[in-house]
Amino acid sequence: MTTATTASSGTSWLPFARRRALRFATSLWALVTAAFLMIHLIPGDPVREALGMTALPEVVAARREALGLDDPLPVQYWNYLRDLVSGDFGTSLVSGTPVADLIGDRLPATVQLALLAFLVVVVVAVPVGVVMAVLTKGGRRRGGELGFTSASVVIAAIPEFLLAVALVSLFAVTLGWFPVAGNDAAGSWVLPVLALALGPAAVLARMVRVELLSVLGNDFVRTARAKRLPARLVYLRHALPNALTATLTLGAMILAALVAGTVLVENVFAWPGLGSTIVGSIQQKDYPAVQGIVLVYGTGVLLVNLAVDVVLALLDPRSTIREA
Repeated sequence: MTTATTASSGTSWLPFARRRALRFATSLWALVTAAFLMIHLIPGDPVREALGMTALPEVVAARREALGLDDPLPVQYWNYLRDLVSGDFGTSLVSGTPVADLIGDRLPATVQLALLAFLVVVVVAVPVGVVMAVLTKGGRRRGGELGFTSASVVIAAIPEFLLAVALVSLFAVTLGWFPVAGNDAAGSWVLPVLALALGPAAVLARMVRVELLSVLGNDFVRTARAKRLPARLVYLRHALPNALTATLTLGAMILAALVAGTVLVENVFAWPGLGSTIVGSIQQKDYPAVQGIVLVYGTGVLLVNLAVDVVLALLDPRSTIREA
């Protein structure tokens, strides 16, 4: 990179940071506002729905007053923002416990499940994609290419929920190899992780193969081969790092999808995380709990996207210049 390009890249970092910070703040504000309006757009009285039709009118009125639902909408919105800044997500309509405590108890199990599934995706997909790119480069092994592409498309098309049910039916109920539910034993992690990771791993492996095949045709790869470097160095040191930019972007989308996918998978395996909690809260009409969990999920996705933007800019500073 020339001196002029380096200087331009350095001066472009501040506008890049401003744009990303503004985008994150705007998206976060939209998320918070949507979560706030959720309880007001639902037909009927949410407190009455949560407490049941047999609840006494004075009990419903007292709970509405305690939640501030009788205040004007702008006042409620201001109080909601003020409470969020102080870390107050409200109080559960069903249990009466702070939503922040509920999230704090259940969030670690969801994060651990999503991160472990993402690790499995990367560990499986990158080597498989590299091997398939090497084996099928130059149009060789058409049968293997067709088999890999077809299998990856089929696996990626299966919803996590159906895959989780199939895994439970085969490996937990029929064969009895793994526990059906919970996360107490080490074996209880296997099926939920597989249900989350198999589809994204198939997508990422296909992306790694396509990107690596594209890079293998570049001049710098031919130069490396002309120097008679070992094939291992050509593929891993020269070709693979240049193929990971698009893969990293897709990886961020996969991580965000894994976090969202935990909602259904956790309910199949009775996993004690936020996914099973939000479904239970929806069924019980516990809207403050739903609001808080939606905020956590949405903020997590926004933070992942922000982190990937920064990492991509660090790996390729010229991208900040091109964007500007």
